[in-house]
Amino acid sequence: MFAYARLFLSSRFGSRRPDPRHVLSALRTLLEPRKPRHRALRVLLGVVGVLLLAVLAVVGIALGALMLMCGLGYRMLRGSPRRERVTATRVVDGEYRVVARPVLPSH
Repeated sequence: MFAYARLFLSSRFGSRRPDPRHVLSALRTLLEPRKPRHRALRVLLGVVGVLLLAVLAVVGIALGALMLMCGLGYRMLRGSPRRERVTATRVVDGEYRVVARPVLPSH
């Protein structure tokens, strides 16, 4: 990017030291996007932009669906992991009984 700007400025100003205002003006003309004046070209560029947006959206959706299908296929091929029986080393034993709900006094 900077190499292009340096080349542009050197071709525009030659070997003399450029005025900073001219440098900013030259950089602005180099970097500013401008709409073409011709109506047909404007319409054509608008259609190209919309088509590019549509293509990028379709590619994004297709890649997302492909990633989901690959993930699901991998899970199906791999199978579910076998659950090993858990052996408890510490057992907490106790006795329990159901206690009635206490009645709150009404105020």
